[in-house]
Amino acid sequence: MNSFLRSLSPSQQVGLLFVVVFGLLAVISITAFVMSLKDRHEDDLHSQKLREFNGLLRTSWMMSTVFWVGWALGETVATVLFGLVAFFALREFITLSPTRQGDHRSLVLAFFVVLPVQFALVIMRYFDLVTVFIPVYVFLAIPVVSALADDPQRFLERNAKLQWGIMVCVYGISHVPALLLLKFPDYQGKNAFLVFFLVFVVQSCMIVQHLVNKRLKRKPIAPHVSQSFNWSGWLIAVLVASLVGGLMAALTPFKPAQAVAMALIACVAGSLGHLVMKALKRDRGITNWGSEGRSVTGASGLLDRVDALCFAAPVFFHSVRWYFGI
Repeated sequence: MNSFLRSLSPSQQVGLLFVVVFGLLAVISITAFVMSLKDRHEDDLHSQKLREFNGLLRTSWMMSTVFWVGWALGETVATVLFGLVAFFALREFITLSPTRQGDHRSLVLAFFVVLPVQFALVIMRYFDLVTVFIPVYVFLAIPVVSALADDPQRFLERNAKLQWGIMVCVYGISHVPALLLLKFPDYQGKNAFLVFFLVFVVQSCMIVQHLVNKRLKRKPIAPHVSQSFNWSGWLIAVLVASLVGGLMAALTPFKPAQAVAMALIACVAGSLGHLVMKALKRDRGITNWGSEGRSVTGASGLLDRVDALCFAAPVFFHSVRWYFGI
């Protein structure tokens, strides 16, 4: 098998990866569908957990499809595609965050200046500027534009919500296609594996955490935010997903120990970021982004599908750049 894989070109190896991924997703989806038919008479709690698992499964399908399209059409198209994902995610976030007339200019700046500039910087590989453009320059510019609108009512709260939305939806997502543009020695044409590694370990962490919490009955750490999050389930999920990352080292430019460490970093950031996004949903009084028919994006619940990745991607990206000096 190893000799067969080595005989393939990088493009053929990545293509084989997607064949395997979509095949596994198809098998899991069919199994989940059969289980849902058998368990349709179970109690509401069981049905809710099954819906949560199906949501995770839909996330895996969506992200795999996005990555496949991006890889097939090239790095620039992939970055533009993720820019569209960021646009709809930010729109979904803003839709559920009350705004005033005085926020109009700031919103125009966020959607039609900040977002395209951030992804253009990614395409041009200006990674140092990608790092500071939003958290430094944009975070200073947004309140200035808002102040010029002459509307001081709830000024701090309104600007904080917009800045937070930009940070999660634009800054976070922009680091996913940035991984495709990193240049590792002797790793040309294989960066899709690096993106797959990130998504797979983060999704594995979320799925393992869901399954462990389903079996282990532990007191939640923050019950007003999440009834399921506890340190035991979280630690088991992070460790399991990190070991999975170690097993995937051959797909990456990492050695096994490095792969475990990078997977650990991604899983910690992604899982805790998911908890933060749950807190935001509780603050807004919703259970899912785009719920209750209030989403106008046409992609209801998009943030539910990418929230962990929004936190994991920038931490993972900068950890890789720092460690390898690229």
